[in-house]
Amino acid sequence: MTEPGRIHADACLRGDRGLASAVARAELPPAFEAAWRPHLLPRPWFLPAEETAAFARDLEDLFDLLVSLPERLFGGDVERYAAEIGIPPPLVALLRRAGTGVPAKLGRADAYHDGTAFKLLEFNLGSEIGGLEMDVLGQALLRVPAFAGFAREHGLGHVDIAGRMAAVLRDRARPALSGTAEPVIGLIEGHGGVGPYGRLMRATQEAMAVHGLDLRIGEIGDVRARADGKLTLDGTPLDLVLRNFAASQLFDDPAGPAAAEPFFRAHEAGRTVLFTSFESGLYSHKSALALLSDPARSDAFDARERALVERVLPWSRTLRASGPAELLDLCRERREALILKPGAGYGGLDTFVGWECTEADWAKALDLAVERGGHVAQERVVPRPEPVYDPATGTVEDWIAALGLFVTDGGYAGAHARVNRADGGAIVGMSSNPDTRMTGVFTHA
Repeated sequence: MTEPGRIHADACLRGDRGLASAVARAELPPAFEAAWRPHLLPRPWFLPAEETAAFARDLEDLFDLLVSLPERLFGGDVERYAAEIGIPPPLVALLRRAGTGVPAKLGRADAYHDGTAFKLLEFNLGSEIGGLEMDVLGQALLRVPAFAGFAREHGLGHVDIAGRMAAVLRDRARPALSGTAEPVIGLIEGHGGVGPYGRLMRATQEAMAVHGLDLRIGEIGDVRARADGKLTLDGTPLDLVLRNFAASQLFDDPAGPAAAEPFFRAHEAGRTVLFTSFESGLYSHKSALALLSDPARSDAFDARERALVERVLPWSRTLRASGPAELLDLCRERREALILKPGAGYGGLDTFVGWECTEADWAKALDLAVERGGHVAQERVVPRPEPVYDPATGTVEDWIAALGLFVTDGGYAGAHARVNRADGGAIVGMSSNPDTRMTGVFTHA
């Protein structure tokens, strides 16, 4: 059966101007328009529904495996576990503040589809993942008659990410409600964060307002604690803080840990919920995935769990000075099949792509990774290209997608896609490639 991406491109080539211009004609709400209009792909991405649902279930199971690693591999010693994956002790102490030992199941899995299956590249856990508003595009497209007809004809569906997240926030805020029917939520950035990220935060605020949630935007230094411990922003009591800052931001800021203390105390006292707590950061490190992939530790997992890891994860290994010399030799030999990533990095920054490096540059990258510790070598996953019609040129080009699939305590919560031209380089991310575009995701039978 021909897939919707090919059908869409062929219809546009035949002159279906309504379909070709659907994204350009979609009426977007103002904050989303300001944040994303210049960066949108001319069409959404299409994924098989049954396969996407199965992968999302695998992600939920993989989350459970990740948070079990300290107990399974280190006798419950979180400090030993953290040292193994390269998190320094002072940061571990910060990550554990106000934690319960079981982080909230909230994350965005970044994955490729290689034409046969989804493969997980990294699992970003915690509330600072971003992109919760991206399904606004899908909803807007369904109000464009040409695309709505296309969606009906091909049985396309989508999941409202903001709607799923709004339900989670309501549930999490309930214990701290100030007697009101709906929670007041602070979407809080680190010091100086609203400047560069404010447009994205306002798009999230706008998307949540559609679902009746009152989000107030601020920075960590704007938040005050009342005498009873409840947090306020501009004098308004907050029932929940939706954390948009990472522990590493505070760790790198001399005033950061002290500024976060009122958040921890309010959370522990049940006055204002901190969602999510920092402990998610113990498990989103890429070296945690490498532990799952390491055959030397496979005895800690049963046959079903090993099959899950093999199905979902590409080969991944952490490089460190104390590691086996043969691993480094193997990475040198397999340059064209490997990518080297910092364990705590994001957006493709400080990443070395073996098949785009010379042998000399790759050797230097490996030596640097061993010296610094915490870098992960991961097997190359080649994403399947799909045809995309460009209304500006009237031509079709192949594009590839890095898929962001959201999971919460309630299960699969939708997806978006970051996309590049297939010949635009290996890293698909707006932080490292200005030609990257964003789009929503629709599923099909």
